[in-house]
Amino acid sequence: MPSEAVAPPAVLLTGWPASGKSTVGRELARRLGAALVDQDTATAPLVAVVADLVGVQDLDDDRLAGPTRGARYETVTAIAEDNLRIGTSVVLVAPFTAERRDLAAWQALERRLRAAGGSPLMVWLRLRPATVVQRLRARGAARDLAKLVDTEAFAAALDTTPPAGPHLSVDGERPTDQVVGTVLAALARSAPG
Repeated sequence: MPSEAVAPPAVLLTGWPASGKSTVGRELARRLGAALVDQDTATAPLVAVVADLVGVQDLDDDRLAGPTRGARYETVTAIAEDNLRIGTSVVLVAPFTAERRDLAAWQALERRLRAAGGSPLMVWLRLRPATVVQRLRARGAARDLAKLVDTEAFAAALDTTPPAGPHLSVDGERPTDQVVGTVLAALARSAPG
């Protein structure tokens, strides 16, 4: 009897700004031999054009997020689907805020990734708000400047609610290799056979 084909993983790394999504994503993709689909890398040049047109650098500002969010997420999802259709695992790096908060939004994305042949897993990198502020300061990116004007207000506004749908919650303050190991172990447990 032929063995059942295993769907390639589609790991979605979600979390706050500076939660380590890109760092973990790079190492996880390397270890899995997966395509890395980082929202910032895939969409930054076009978002920069829109940012210059509207005069805003903060990605969370409604004047920039409003006209770009849908297109940014459609871009990373379409790239992931293309890779999954040819049997390549993917690691998607983005905040996935709507998908984290809204079960229907997560289910719609999950259906798309499954239809493309993937096995989705949402990973929530959680950490203390104070650590996020420290990392934002260390990163020193222009897109973070508005967040650092009033760090207490920024930290207080962070949504600490776990994702609404099925997910793997991982302590994002642990070293990258430990975070990646936790995700790899979860993928191994969910694999058939």
